[in-house]
Formats: sequence, structure tokens, C-alpha cells
Amino acid sequence: MKTALITGGAGFIGSHLVERLHLDGWRITVIDDLSTGRPENLAAFHDRPRFRFLPGDAGDPRLLKEHVPAGGVVFHLAAPVGLHKVLAAPDRVITEGIACMQNVLDAAAAARARVVLASSSEVYGKGGRVPFHEDDDLCPGPTSRGRWAYALMKASQESMALARHRRGEVNAVVVRLFNVVGPRQTGRYGMVLPRFISRAEAGEPLLVHGDGCQTRTFLHVLDAVEAFLSLVEHPAAGGEVLNIGGEEEISILALARRVIAETASSSPIRLLPYADAYPEGYEDVPRRIPDIGKIKSLTGWRPERPLPLTRTLHETPAASASEPFWLD
Repeated sequence: MKTALITGGAGFIGSHLVERLHLDGWRITVIDDLSTGRPENLAAFHDRPRFRFLPGDAGDPRLLKEHVPAGGVVFHLAAPVGLHKVLAAPDRVITEGIACMQNVLDAAAAARARVVLASSSEVYGKGGRVPFHEDDDLCPGPTSRGRWAYALMKASQESMALARHRRGEVNAVVVRLFNVVGPRQTGRYGMVLPRFISRAEAGEPLLVHGDGCQTRTFLHVLDAVEAFLSLVEHPAAGGEVLNIGGEEEISILALARRVIAETASSSPIRLLPYADAYPEGYEDVPRRIPDIGKIKSLTGWRPERPLPLTRTLHETPAASASEPFWLD
């Protein structure tokens, strides 16, 4: 039987991965401290014989040593969520992220387990060439601005995983995710699409930062999960870094207009200056668009689902209107 450990498996993406793996007959263990994950995301699995939930720190070496499956797969999804958390303690984001990665890799090496690391498009920083390719230089902003701590932490995790792969200690795959959206995503931590939907359905103004001309792509979470599965056992995926993202480039202003149209909302759109939305010195990225040619060529995967734009697809707890956007 295929076996997997998922760190952060009670979160938005992790819980969908649990569902998909369980459907395929995998035996699954989840480690999650529930700092941002939600128990209800996994409520349907708590009495399943092939599922185990362990509340705890995803970097706990004791838990990892005991539960990383021999010859199985570790999906490392645990990570801090939200701009406020990153800005409040950028040093902790970096040190805890690196320590957690080290412990995951040590346990995986001992168990001869494969590691799939969920990284982020944040690592590209302010890269000038669009679309972003996996071999492009990484260009984060200055270390004096805590906004880039998450990017530096994720880049460090990637380097650690790839170094261990090159030494033959761990079979590691790195995936860089670009703005994954869908069921169970919350606007609580600044995720833009559920924030827009929640406010549109409440008839409240949609707050668009800056002039709204910054562009992104968005990827349905079920497509992201299929990308993970296309890579997990592919013989040529080991040691590779692969972008996983959508193909439609859309401005944030156009996204707000689309949400209003598709929810038949009377909400107005208000432009909010960056100075009013973010701490001093915050830097946005005008365009962050992935080149997904590499994964298409390797596995044949490509996005298939449209943007989910209804409440039925977003179980969105109330979010503070002052929480700034967090755009991958």
C-alpha cells in the first residue's frame, strides 16, 4: 500500500491532497499544529482505517522519526500563512522554516522516503523576466524589509532539499505554487479571492490595493493536487524544481470586477493606496506569471478547471478588512 505523511495536512491545500490520496487507496498520516489548519477540513476522515491525524509541530523530530513512512512519501506543506505573521517575526519565519526542513529531510533520509516540498512563487522576488522560469535568477528585496523573509526561507528550504538529493540521501522534488484557490480557502490571512467573494456577497466594498493593475494567475486547488500526483512517482522528477500555476493572467482590478459580475453584487470597488494597506516599505510585484512548460513537458499536466468564484466553493470565515493581500 502506498503511504504518505503530509505536514500541514489540515490546511487548505493539504486537506484536498488527503482526499485525493485516500481515494487512490493510500495510507495517510497528517501532522498539523492547527495554527492555521482547521480540524473540520479533515472531519470526514477521522474514523477511516487508512488515516491518522497527529496534532503537533511538523518539525518535531520525534514525531517525524516515528511517522515518516519507510519507502513512502513526505508532502511537506507546513508553512506560516499570512503577511502579518511574516512581518511580525521575520527571523522566526526563517529559523523555524529551516529547522523544520532539516528535520523533515533527516527523517526522510532515514526512512528512504521521497520528499515533495511545497515551495512558493515568492522565491522569485522582484524577478524582471516574465513569465518566471525555474532556472531564472531569484531576486528578493532587501533584508531590511521583513516582507521578503518568507521568500528567503522557502529558497533556503529548496536549497537544502536539492543538496540532499544531489548527495543521494533523499529523493526530493520541489514545486513552486502560484496563487492556489478553491474550497476551504479563507480570506483570514489576506488571500485575495475569498476576500473579494466574501465582501461581494455581503455587499461591502472590494478594496483593491494600489491601482489594481498588478497581475497574477490563479490555480484551482484540485488542479494543484493533480500536479502533485503527476510528479510524486515520476522517475525523472527527482531533483527538479517545477512551477505549478494557472495560465490566465488577470489584473487584480479585473478580478474584482469579475467577482462582482458573477456574484451579481452591488458592491463598489475602492482603490486603496499601498501606504494605507501595508506597512512602510512594502514592495509589491507588478507581474508574477509562471512558465509551466517544464511540468507540461515532463508529465503532461496542465490546468483544467476555471476560477471558482462562488460561495459554494469558498467556505470563508470572516476576515478583517484591514488585513493586506498576500499574493503569491
